[in-house]
Amino acid sequence: MLTQIVTFLIFFAVIGCILYGRRLIRTEKIDAVFGNPERARGGTHWVIVGSSFLLLVWLYYSWDIAKGFYPKSANELCQVAKVNDSLLGLKYQFPIEEREFKSTAQIKKENKNLKQILEEIKSSDELNSQQKTILSGFINKTSQLIPLLTNEDLLEIDTQKKIDEITGKINLLTENFQKPNYPFETEQEYKDRQKAVGEEGGWGIVKVSAGTGSIENTIEVPLIPATNRGLKFHTAAQELNLISDEFFKLRNHNPQFKDKIKELKDEIKSYRKDLDSEDLSSNYAKNIVKIARRIEFASIYPPNALDKMQNAIIKFDNAQKEAQGGLRFIDIFLFPAGTIVASGPSCSEQGSGRWLPKPSDTFNKFVLMLKPSVGYKDIPLLWIDMVDVSKMIGFLLPDWIADILPGEYPVHTKDGIVKQNFKGYVLKIVTGDFKLFKVPVPYGHIWDSFLRVFLGLVFGILIGVPLGLFMGLNRFAKGFFDPLIELYRPVPPLAWAPLIISVLGIDNTGKVFLLFMVSLSIMIISARAGASGTQLSKIHAAHSLGASKKQILRYVIFPNSLPEILTGIRVAVGMCWGTLVAAEFLAGTTGIGFVENVAKKYFQYEVIWITIFIMGMLGLLFDVTLRKIIDKTIPWRGKG
Repeated sequence: MLTQIVTFLIFFAVIGCILYGRRLIRTEKIDAVFGNPERARGGTHWVIVGSSFLLLVWLYYSWDIAKGFYPKSANELCQVAKVNDSLLGLKYQFPIEEREFKSTAQIKKENKNLKQILEEIKSSDELNSQQKTILSGFINKTSQLIPLLTNEDLLEIDTQKKIDEITGKINLLTENFQKPNYPFETEQEYKDRQKAVGEEGGWGIVKVSAGTGSIENTIEVPLIPATNRGLKFHTAAQELNLISDEFFKLRNHNPQFKDKIKELKDEIKSYRKDLDSEDLSSNYAKNIVKIARRIEFASIYPPNALDKMQNAIIKFDNAQKEAQGGLRFIDIFLFPAGTIVASGPSCSEQGSGRWLPKPSDTFNKFVLMLKPSVGYKDIPLLWIDMVDVSKMIGFLLPDWIADILPGEYPVHTKDGIVKQNFKGYVLKIVTGDFKLFKVPVPYGHIWDSFLRVFLGLVFGILIGVPLGLFMGLNRFAKGFFDPLIELYRPVPPLAWAPLIISVLGIDNTGKVFLLFMVSLSIMIISARAGASGTQLSKIHAAHSLGASKKQILRYVIFPNSLPEILTGIRVAVGMCWGTLVAAEFLAGTTGIGFVENVAKKYFQYEVIWITIFIMGMLGLLFDVTLRKIIDKTIPWRGKG
C-alpha cells in the first residue's frame, strides 16, 4: 500500500511541476538575446521533476512498483518460467522458435565436418594412398548412416508408435490445461499448499535472527505456487518434464542403422589397433568415429515424422500463453529486467619474491608476450590477425533480414541432403557463413583495452557535450539534469563496476558502459562550464550583427566552450584508464588489467611492470594526441 501511495505522489509531482514550468515559460518575458547564461539558472520545480524521475526509475527497475501493485505476479511468473523451461528442449527440435529442424541443423553440421575431414585427407602429404583410401571409405560409410535415419520407409513401427504416444500426451495435457479446474487439486492438497505458502513467506521477505541482526534467509521469489493460476503452470511444467524426458530417451535406430554403425565402429577399431595413438591416420579415424557417435545419439528423424508432435507443441504453447492473460502485460511493462528467470527448480530476480625484475628479463618477457604463439593466456599483447571480410559483414548485418524474407528455410530430404534455397543463401550472408578475402585486423590485450577506452570516451563525448551545452543554455535542462548528474558523479567508478559488470556481463559491453559513465559526467560539466561562461558582450555583438540562434551557438558559444571541452577530454582519458584497469581486475578475460591481475596472483613481477609501462605509454599517447588537437583547434588559447 505504501509503495502505491508513494508512486502516485511522485507521478503527480512530476506532472504538476512540468505543467507549472510550462506556465512560467508562457508568462515570462522572453529574453531578446539567445543563449544568455542567466536563463539557465533552473528552478525548484525542475529539480523536483528530475529527482522524482530518478526515483521513479529506481522504483521501476527495482521491481518495487510491480511488487506494490501486483504482489503475486512474481510467483506466477516463476511458474510460467518453469513451463517455458520445460518447453525449451522440445521446441528446440522444431522450427518454432528456431529457424530449422534440429535434425536438419545436425545433418548440415556433420556433413560439413565430414567434407572438411575428407578435403584434409586428400590434400595431406603425410598420408599414403592406401591410408587415404581407407579413411575416405570410413567417411563414405559414415555419411551413409544419415539416410538410414531420415528415410521414412525405414522408420520402425514401434518408434512411430512411441512418437504418437508422446504426441497424445501433449494433446491431453493441452486439453486438461484449458479446463478451469486443472490440475484437479483436492481440498486437502489445497490446504497443504496454502500452509506451505504461508511458511515460505512472500516476495522479498527477509528473516533476521532476533538480537543479532544477521540475515538468515532472503526470499527473492517464492517458489511454491501461491495462486490457482500459478499452480496450473507449475503442474503443467512437471508433466512436460516427464514428456520431454520420455522423448529424449527415444532413438530412431532401425536394424539397418544398428548394423551399419556397428560395422563401422568395428572397422575403425580394428584399423586403429595396430597404429600409434599419435599417428595422423589414427587421429583422423578417431575424429570420424566421433562424428558417427554424434549421429547415433542425435535425435534425427525423417522430415515429416514429427509433424504431429510439432503441431501439438505449438497448440500447447499457444494455450499456455493465452492462459497467462494479463500476466504477460505485467511481465512486459513492470519487469524491465527481462522477467523472472528459471534456474533449474528455482527462480530469482534477476605471493612474495623479487619485486623489481631485471630490465632484460622484463624485455624478454615483453617480446614473448607479443608473439601470438606465446602471448599471455594464449592471447598476444598486440598482433595483427587476418580476418575474413565475411565475418565483419555477418557482424554488421542483422540476422532478421533473412527471417523477414518470404518462404521457409531449407529442410533436409529423406536422403539426408539439405538443398539450399534463396532464403538459406541470404542467411549464410547475414551470419557471415561464407568466404571472401581477408584483411588485417589488430587484436590482443593492448588492443582490447585501447578499444574499450576509445569507445567509452567517444560515446561520452557524443552524448555529454550536447547535453552539457544544453544545460548551460537552458534552465529546464539545468534544473532537470543537475540532480541526476550530481547524484552519480561523486560516486567512485569502482562502486559502479560490480553492479554494471554483473548486469551487462564481463565482456566489452559492461566495461565500455562503465567508461561511458565516467566520461559522460566529465564532458557534461566541461561543456556546461564552457557554455555558461560565454561572455555576454560576445553574444550581444553577434546578435547585433544579425546572427541567428544557430549561428550564435555555432560561431560564438561552441568555440568559447571548446577549451573547456578539450580539457575535459584530457581529464576523462585519465579517469577512463584508471577505471578500465580496475574493471578488468574485477572481471575480465582480456585486457591490460586482466593481465596484471593474473600476474599478481602468480607473483609474475616482470609482467606487472610490463603492464604498468604499457598503461603509462598508452596514457601518454592519448595525452600527446590531445595536445596536438588543442594546438590545432584553439591556437588562440592563452594568448589573450
